[in-house]
This record gives sequence, C-alpha cells and structure tokens, in this order.
Amino acid sequence: MGAKTGLLVYADGDVPELLRRVGAADLCRTVTMMRRLHPACEIEECGGSNLSEGVYPANGTVYAAAWPGVEVVCDQSVMIGAPSELPDRLVAASAGRRLVLHAMHSVVDWHAFAVWEDGRLVRSLSLSPDNGIIENIGEPLPFEQPYWAGARPVDIVPWPGEEEEPYALSFHPLDLGEDSLRALCGFIQEGRPEPDDVDADAIALFGFHVRDPRGPDPAEQEAEQRKAVAAMGQPRCYKLGPDGSLIETTGT
Repeated sequence: MGAKTGLLVYADGDVPELLRRVGAADLCRTVTMMRRLHPACEIEECGGSNLSEGVYPANGTVYAAAWPGVEVVCDQSVMIGAPSELPDRLVAASAGRRLVLHAMHSVVDWHAFAVWEDGRLVRSLSLSPDNGIIENIGEPLPFEQPYWAGARPVDIVPWPGEEEEPYALSFHPLDLGEDSLRALCGFIQEGRPEPDDVDADAIALFGFHVRDPRGPDPAEQEAEQRKAVAAMGQPRCYKLGPDGSLIETTGT
C-alpha cells in the first residue's frame, strides 16, 4: 500500500453526494476560503492538481477548491496524531456545517479520521501499529463495525525465511483508511473502484504555497533535510539467497 492523505472537507450535507455534483471550482471563492483558514499566512497561487493525486501535497503546498455547499482542502499540516487537536480556527470554520478530516500514511501504517457537526466533535479515531490506539472518541461509525467485530483481520505476508510475528493491531489501519475515505468522502486511493464512487480524477483543485511568516523558512528547512541526508551512512542492500534468506550485498 502506498496511500497518503491529508484532507479536510467542509460540507453542508453528505460529502460524497455533494462531490458527485460539483463542476469547475471558482478561484475567487477558493482564495477567500484559503485566506479565511490561514489569516496570518502568506498565500501565493501555484500549479494545481486533482482530488485523486492531490490529497498529499508537498509540505508548504495546499491544494484546495470551493463550491457552494462544499469545500476541499488538501494539506500535510492536518495530518496530526490526535484529530481532536485540530487548530481551533479550522474547526470554527465549520460552524453550521459538517467537517471531515481524513489522514493516513502508508510508511508507518497510520490512519486517522474525524467528523465534526456544527463545530462539535462526534467521532475521532487515530491508530497505528507502533503507537496503538492514539485517540478514540465517540461511537464507531457503521463502516467501522466489521473491523471492531473481527471480520476484517489483518493479513501480513512475512519476508521469505522470516517467522511471522503477530501484527500489533487486530486489523490493518490502511484497510480501514480506504473504507473511511469512501464512506466519508466518496472515493478511495487504492483498491477497486465502485460504480458510484466519486470521480476524484475529474475534480480539479487549485494550488497554493502557504507560508507562515512567523515560522521557519522553507529553504532553510530543505537545507537542513539535505544536511541530514548527507550525514547518513551508505545504504545497506540485500538480495534473496537460494534458500529465501536475505543476504547483504555491497554497492548502492
């Protein structure tokens, strides 16, 4: 699995139904929304994406679109371990509406989602095998029931020659992540599409660079990342031996 999401949706009703009906988004409406959500930040328009490809933008980039009745924001900064700690300004913007947060990261098998109704948190779940259940607030939603009931057990295939160790959770967070994305937003990242899924490829999003002038400079952050990578040792490479075991090789 390689799915990653950092997604907020503000809606006047059922998100999947509203997204099925949207056409081209309005740039002025979208810019107004962005300035409302990020009043202290510098916002500059850049190249856009779509709802299928843009749900995990680069750090400092936001893909967004606004229509009457529904607004979409894709932003890494909403990928927080405890969704209940979403910044107050983002929750306040959902007054009188539904707010959905969806986040997952395949590298660490982490998934989180949350739903607010008129600014009130009604459900939040965040879990990963390394940290267990990070947050669990409210009653489980219908799409969760098979997971908690044991009907969707985790299926992990071990490396050849290795003994299988029990997975830390009774189900895989990314499996739940795809089902929650479909149930809450109407589309998926990986898996087999269903006939009534939202056509996320067809929903265009505007792109924005968002920078907090009080925060670190993006160029400095990138330089620090390059410095950290340069300080790492040479990568260790392996190949499968005749008996299925892993054998370390030389070279890059």
